[in-house]
Amino acid sequence: MKNIPAEEGDFSEILRIKQGELESFKGFKLAQINRTTLVPSSIKAWHLHYKQDEIWYVSPQDHLLAGLWDVRRKSRTSGKTMRIVLGAGISRMLYIPHGIAHGSAIFANKPVELYVFVNKQFKILHHDEKRIPWDSLGKEFWRPKRD
Repeated sequence: MKNIPAEEGDFSEILRIKQGELESFKGFKLAQINRTTLVPSSIKAWHLHYKQDEIWYVSPQDHLLAGLWDVRRKSRTSGKTMRIVLGAGISRMLYIPHGIAHGSAIFANKPVELYVFVNKQFKILHHDEKRIPWDSLGKEFWRPKRD
């Protein structure tokens, strides 16, 4: 994905859909698009779904730290964690499969817009989500890393 800067702003193509399937994520059938605003200095974690897969997108003008934690018991990557920066001048997406706990931290002094593309529609009475305390891996997981 490219971010194309211009004198009057910029342009990013986010998704291409062919017959209901995302071209860049084979097998992912888009069911709902969500947007959330994350406030400065916030941590929103941990959250997971048992059946729903997600794709996250953050504009190149914003900056978000995404955290991933494989809590699937029978996975070969069970217990592994990742920290991934989204935005920060780059236009890219993050695929989060079901069973992976995920969250975010905002270090910037401005709100960040996060777009979430999901393959299952949210149903309040039959929701597919679980929460894990944000500091389950320790508070340092969500702190900025310094050189």
